[in-house]
Amino acid sequence: MRAINDERGARHRRRRLNLTIGIPVALTAAAGLTYGTAFGIFGEGARPLAAAASSAGASAADVTDVTDVADGFASVNALGQNGTYGGRDGKTVTVRTLADLEKYATASDPYVIVVAATITMDPKGKEIKVASDKTIVGSGTSGQIVGGGFFLGQGVHNVIIRNLTIRDSYAGTWNDKEHDFDAVQMDGAHHVWIDHNDLRHMADGLIDSRKDTTYLTVSWNKLSDNNKTFGIGWTENTTADITIHHNWFRETEQRNPSTDNVAHAHLYNNYLQDVAGTDITSSYGNYSRGNTKMVLENSYFEGLKNPVTKDSSASIVQRGNVFVGTSGRNESGGTAFDPKSFYDYTLDKGSDVPSKVKSGAGPRPSTATTATASATTTATLTVAKDGSGQYKTVQAAVNAVPANNSSRVIVSIAPGTYRETVKIPSNKPHVTLQGSGSSRKDTVIVYDNAAGTPKPDGSGTYGTSGSATVAAEADDFQARNLTLSNDFDEKANQNLAGHQAVALRTAADKAFLDSVIVEGDQDTLLLDTAAKDKPGRAYIKNSNVVGNTDFVFGRATAVVDQSVITLKKRWDGTSQGYVTAPSTAADRKGFLITNTTVNGDVSARSFYLGRNWHAGGDAALDPQTTVRDSTLSAAVKTTPWVDMGGFPWKDDRFAEYKNTGAGSGTASADRPQLTDAQAANQEIGDWLGNWTPGS
Repeated sequence: MRAINDERGARHRRRRLNLTIGIPVALTAAAGLTYGTAFGIFGEGARPLAAAASSAGASAADVTDVTDVADGFASVNALGQNGTYGGRDGKTVTVRTLADLEKYATASDPYVIVVAATITMDPKGKEIKVASDKTIVGSGTSGQIVGGGFFLGQGVHNVIIRNLTIRDSYAGTWNDKEHDFDAVQMDGAHHVWIDHNDLRHMADGLIDSRKDTTYLTVSWNKLSDNNKTFGIGWTENTTADITIHHNWFRETEQRNPSTDNVAHAHLYNNYLQDVAGTDITSSYGNYSRGNTKMVLENSYFEGLKNPVTKDSSASIVQRGNVFVGTSGRNESGGTAFDPKSFYDYTLDKGSDVPSKVKSGAGPRPSTATTATASATTTATLTVAKDGSGQYKTVQAAVNAVPANNSSRVIVSIAPGTYRETVKIPSNKPHVTLQGSGSSRKDTVIVYDNAAGTPKPDGSGTYGTSGSATVAAEADDFQARNLTLSNDFDEKANQNLAGHQAVALRTAADKAFLDSVIVEGDQDTLLLDTAAKDKPGRAYIKNSNVVGNTDFVFGRATAVVDQSVITLKKRWDGTSQGYVTAPSTAADRKGFLITNTTVNGDVSARSFYLGRNWHAGGDAALDPQTTVRDSTLSAAVKTTPWVDMGGFPWKDDRFAEYKNTGAGSGTASADRPQLTDAQAANQEIGDWLGNWTPGS
């Protein structure tokens, strides 16, 4: 356990920041971002903005006009600035190099700067000096800043920093007093919106709001793996106005945030989590210092020491907060202010905060088509069992999609259970299967074929791949807000050889599952490619995969992110199984499971995280699964990898990194752990390359 360095005894004299957050109400079209109206989730139904294409030069292309605005205190008309909309009135440029990023971020003209690659700061710790009227936004999950960040100086205003991963300036010392390598530092800036970012593992602060920085909103960010996390102050004045909402503070020791001399600090619907059994322990949570007046509403504190603290001169008004497993100081007192006298906002229930923030915080995959002059329209086909749609079956709607279609077709499926198999053939790309109900459980596509099920025409059995309830063989397939299931009854079919029963098979490139349940028993989710020599990528986000034996398997390059993997007992009530069975080619990446929970109603130490599938006995394969930054229940075995088919798993690629929970473990010969350097090359962007899911 790292030693705690509680800095409550001294005023912030180094940079720290305090933010005001609200729900996004517009989108950056050129970046391919769409924000929905409910807790900041991107979605296909969001309101698109017009854009006009032009040219920006060799390494900065795809220029469009973009409209974008913020909420919270960043939306207030003050100091000659009416709200925060960043580079909306300028051109949009796409950057992939440090030189281009710095060129446009420091320019005097307004720009929307789309970061479409991983950019490493040189030298380490470099902070680009951002000028006014800028939006810096990651393209889907591809935009990453490594080893440095951004600096907003005195008078800089109207800046949006969104949808980026900013990480890894850490210099080897936990309580680092030598390196001031922040993700975002603000000294006297105003009207700033920091939204939907992943900020972690920096040498000093993740966010520093200093020297009277004001009209700041910080929303829907993930802040993790850091000591001095989010500091606000470094001033004797009490003039700053800050909104902080829907952020996930996870494994952060102090300054969560520490809020010094802020006139109006509005914190709501934040999730502060200290995971037991790790080497990072919180020293305090929300801290009101100096003359701060703080309103703290409907936030969720889990496992923290001293979750809410205040100086005698400061005020905290608490309403509707939830405290689970906390200890030490939990304080309130004094008078504050009414946030609604400054701006409108809507509170989520405190009890709902963990699920909403965990699924919604951090960079989001794009779901809006990039707005350019050549952009094409989206068609929608409706399906309803009762005949109120254009089609009564899902397959009938798919059949109606034109061959070799060049634009997206959404198959909107009304609530109900559709007992059928569905195949999207290879000549029908850009198809989305989307449930129209309020829950992903409302629309269910289900069938019960297994590998050994005889075909009706007597031509044999279906085989594993042929058993799929839904088979997506075309590129750019999407599934949203529905359940895909194979309910083959193993107990009733014990005389049948071949119990593999696939719910979904993807066999193409760029498959995207968003808020989907994929459920079965053995071989639930087959992530495949069209052929051995063809690549195939898949991205699964905010979803739930259920099964018991090799139920995430195949040769595709696939990411499971911010999801739940549910372990299921076998047909006879026993607990035994394997989560993954990759069959990765040696020159490709396999499975990456990140920011995900692995649990289920099964016995302790009964499931392996994976085994190495050398399909067809092919010794040239090099199967890969990495499980990182995830929560593992006690169901996971202490030696989580195992041989398959006579091939030693240790000859292939299996590893973990910074997992937590009762099923996690320390490095050993039987439990390889990535180093920080290795982990830096096993991020989502490394898996997906130039693909922005949903775009």
